[in-house]
Amino acid sequence: MHDAPEVAVLRYGHRPGRDDRMTTHVGLTARALGADRVIFPDNAGQSRETVEDITDRFGGPFDVELTGQLDATIREWDGSVVHLTMYGERVQDVTGEIRETHREDPLLIVVGGEKVPFEVYEAADWNVGVTNQPHSEVAGLAVFLDRLFDGRELEREWEAADRRVIPQERGKRVVDGDLDEP
Repeated sequence: MHDAPEVAVLRYGHRPGRDDRMTTHVGLTARALGADRVIFPDNAGQSRETVEDITDRFGGPFDVELTGQLDATIREWDGSVVHLTMYGERVQDVTGEIRETHREDPLLIVVGGEKVPFEVYEAADWNVGVTNQPHSEVAGLAVFLDRLFDGRELEREWEAADRRVIPQERGKRVVDGDLDEP
Protein backbone atom coordinates (compact mmCIF):
# COMPACT_ATOMS: atom_id res chain seq x y z
CA MET A 1 0.00 0.00 0.00
CA HIS A 2 2.80 2.38 0.78
CA ASP A 3 6.37 2.82 -0.36
CA ALA A 4 7.71 3.29 3.17
CA PRO A 5 9.22 0.49 5.27
CA GLU A 6 6.99 -2.09 6.92
CA VAL A 7 4.28 -1.27 9.45
CA ALA A 8 3.45 -4.13 11.81
CA VAL A 9 0.92 -4.21 14.65
CA LEU A 10 1.62 -6.27 17.77
CA ARG A 11 -1.35 -7.22 19.93
CA TYR A 12 0.20 -7.32 23.41
CA GLY A 13 -1.80 -9.82 25.44
CA HIS A 14 -4.89 -11.89 24.75
CA ARG A 15 -7.34 -13.44 27.19
CA PRO A 16 -9.14 -16.29 25.39
CA GLY A 17 -12.88 -16.05 25.73
CA ARG A 18 -12.72 -12.44 26.85
CA ASP A 19 -10.61 -10.75 24.16
CA ASP A 20 -11.41 -12.89 21.11
CA ARG A 21 -13.52 -10.32 19.29
CA MET A 22 -11.30 -7.36 20.23
CA THR A 23 -8.10 -9.15 19.16
CA THR A 24 -9.71 -10.09 15.85
CA HIS A 25 -10.78 -6.48 15.33
CA VAL A 26 -7.23 -5.25 16.03
CA GLY A 27 -6.10 -7.49 13.16
CA LEU A 28 -8.90 -6.47 10.81
CA THR A 29 -8.31 -2.78 11.54
CA ALA A 30 -4.57 -3.16 10.98
CA ARG A 31 -5.26 -4.82 7.63
CA ALA A 32 -7.96 -2.42 6.44
CA LEU A 33 -6.09 0.74 7.44
CA GLY A 34 -2.67 0.14 5.94
CA ALA A 35 -0.47 -2.08 8.13
CA ASP A 36 1.49 -4.86 6.43
CA ARG A 37 1.02 -7.49 9.13
CA VAL A 38 -0.30 -8.21 12.58
CA ILE A 39 1.40 -10.27 15.26
CA PHE A 40 -0.88 -11.96 17.79
CA PRO A 41 0.02 -13.79 21.00
CA ASP A 42 0.26 -17.53 20.41
CA ASN A 43 -3.04 -18.17 22.24
CA ALA A 44 -5.00 -16.10 19.68
CA GLY A 45 -5.19 -18.75 16.95
CA GLN A 46 -8.89 -18.17 16.29
CA SER A 47 -8.25 -14.48 15.62
CA ARG A 48 -5.46 -15.46 13.24
CA GLU A 49 -7.79 -17.78 11.32
CA THR A 50 -10.47 -15.11 11.02
CA VAL A 51 -8.09 -12.41 9.75
CA GLU A 52 -6.49 -14.83 7.28
CA ASP A 53 -9.95 -15.80 6.02
CA ILE A 54 -10.90 -12.15 5.47
CA THR A 55 -7.59 -11.53 3.69
CA ASP A 56 -8.20 -14.55 1.43
CA ARG A 57 -11.71 -13.37 0.54
CA PHE A 58 -11.26 -9.58 0.36
CA GLY A 59 -7.64 -9.30 -0.77
CA GLY A 60 -4.18 -8.55 0.46
CA PRO A 61 -1.33 -8.67 0.83
CA PHE A 62 -1.48 -8.91 4.63
CA ASP A 63 0.32 -11.33 6.95
CA VAL A 64 -0.79 -12.72 10.29
CA GLU A 65 1.64 -14.28 12.75
CA LEU A 66 1.49 -15.86 16.18
CA THR A 67 4.28 -15.53 18.73
CA GLY A 68 4.95 -16.61 22.28
CA GLN A 69 7.66 -13.95 22.52
CA LEU A 70 5.86 -10.61 22.79
CA ASP A 71 8.60 -8.88 24.79
CA ALA A 72 11.34 -10.24 22.52
CA THR A 73 9.43 -9.02 19.46
CA ILE A 74 9.50 -5.49 20.86
CA ARG A 75 13.06 -5.70 22.17
CA GLU A 76 14.47 -7.14 18.92
CA TRP A 77 12.45 -4.96 16.53
CA ASP A 78 14.73 -3.44 13.88
CA GLY A 79 13.06 -0.04 13.66
CA SER A 80 10.87 2.25 15.72
CA VAL A 81 8.25 1.22 18.28
CA VAL A 82 5.01 3.09 18.98
CA HIS A 83 2.97 2.00 22.00
CA LEU A 84 -0.66 3.14 21.86
CA THR A 85 -1.82 3.99 25.38
CA MET A 86 -4.13 6.56 26.92
CA TYR A 87 -1.17 7.71 29.04
CA GLY A 88 1.03 8.72 26.13
CA GLU A 89 1.85 11.91 24.31
CA ARG A 90 -1.01 13.35 22.27
CA VAL A 91 -1.28 11.72 18.85
CA GLN A 92 -1.67 15.10 17.18
CA ASP A 93 1.64 16.25 18.69
CA VAL A 94 3.86 13.32 17.66
CA THR A 95 2.48 11.77 14.46
CA GLY A 96 4.51 14.07 12.19
CA GLU A 97 7.76 13.05 13.90
CA ILE A 98 6.77 9.36 13.75
CA ARG A 99 5.89 9.67 10.06
CA GLU A 100 9.29 11.26 9.32
CA THR A 101 11.13 8.49 11.18
CA HIS A 102 9.04 5.84 9.42
CA ARG A 103 10.28 7.03 6.03
CA GLU A 104 13.52 5.20 6.89
CA ASP A 105 12.62 2.70 9.64
CA PRO A 106 10.12 -0.14 9.94
CA LEU A 107 7.43 0.67 12.49
CA LEU A 108 6.00 -1.63 15.16
CA ILE A 109 2.73 -0.45 16.73
CA VAL A 110 2.00 -2.10 20.08
CA VAL A 111 -1.66 -2.35 21.06
CA GLY A 112 -2.36 -3.60 24.58
CA GLY A 113 -4.90 -6.24 25.42
CA GLU A 114 -4.54 -6.53 29.15
CA LYS A 115 -2.47 -4.51 31.58
CA VAL A 116 0.75 -3.68 29.77
CA PRO A 117 3.92 -3.92 31.89
CA PHE A 118 6.02 -0.83 32.47
CA GLU A 119 8.84 -2.36 30.39
CA VAL A 120 6.73 -1.85 27.25
CA TYR A 121 6.44 1.87 28.03
CA GLU A 122 10.22 2.03 28.48
CA ALA A 123 10.99 0.06 25.31
CA ALA A 124 8.76 2.21 23.09
CA ASP A 125 10.23 5.10 21.15
CA TRP A 126 6.85 6.82 21.55
CA ASN A 127 3.97 6.19 23.94
CA VAL A 128 1.03 7.71 22.08
CA GLY A 129 -2.40 8.57 23.44
CA VAL A 130 -5.47 9.08 21.27
CA THR A 131 -7.53 11.50 23.44
CA ASN A 132 -5.89 10.41 26.73
CA GLN A 133 -9.32 9.04 27.70
CA PRO A 134 -10.46 5.45 28.18
CA HIS A 135 -11.78 3.97 24.93
CA SER A 136 -11.29 1.03 22.60
CA GLU A 137 -7.79 0.04 21.51
CA VAL A 138 -9.29 -0.64 18.09
CA ALA A 139 -10.41 3.00 17.82
CA GLY A 140 -6.96 4.17 18.91
CA LEU A 141 -5.30 2.01 16.28
CA ALA A 142 -7.65 3.26 13.56
CA VAL A 143 -7.06 6.92 14.39
CA PHE A 144 -3.30 6.42 14.60
CA LEU A 145 -3.02 4.56 11.28
CA ASP A 146 -5.19 7.14 9.52
CA ARG A 147 -2.99 9.95 10.80
CA LEU A 148 0.21 8.04 10.00
CA PHE A 149 -0.84 7.51 6.39
CA ASP A 150 -2.60 10.88 5.99
CA GLY A 151 -5.73 9.09 4.77
CA ARG A 152 -3.96 7.43 1.80
CA GLU A 153 -4.91 3.99 3.16
CA LEU A 154 -8.54 4.74 2.27
CA GLU A 155 -7.64 4.66 -1.46
CA ARG A 156 -5.89 1.27 -1.33
CA GLU A 157 -6.41 -1.22 -4.14
CA TRP A 158 -6.54 -4.82 -2.90
CA GLU A 159 -4.77 -7.66 -4.71
CA ALA A 160 -6.15 -11.18 -5.24
CA ALA A 161 -9.58 -10.45 -3.81
CA ASP A 162 -12.23 -13.14 -4.25
CA ARG A 163 -14.87 -10.58 -3.29
CA ARG A 164 -15.18 -6.81 -3.55
CA VAL A 165 -17.61 -4.42 -1.94
CA ILE A 166 -19.05 -1.93 -4.40
CA PRO A 167 -19.63 1.43 -2.67
CA GLN A 168 -23.14 2.76 -3.08
CA GLU A 169 -25.50 5.15 -1.34
CA ARG A 170 -27.86 2.49 0.03
CA GLY A 171 -27.86 -1.27 0.31
CA LYS A 172 -25.09 -3.81 0.15
CA ARG A 173 -23.35 -4.97 -2.99
CA VAL A 174 -20.58 -7.56 -2.97
CA VAL A 175 -19.27 -8.99 -6.24
CA ASP A 176 -16.73 -11.55 -7.34
CA GLY A 177 -13.30 -9.92 -7.20
CA ASP A 178 -12.44 -10.64 -10.82
CA LEU A 179 -15.16 -8.38 -12.24
CA ASP A 180 -13.92 -5.18 -13.86
CA GLU A 181 -16.67 -3.05 -12.35
CA PRO A 182 -15.88 0.30 -10.74
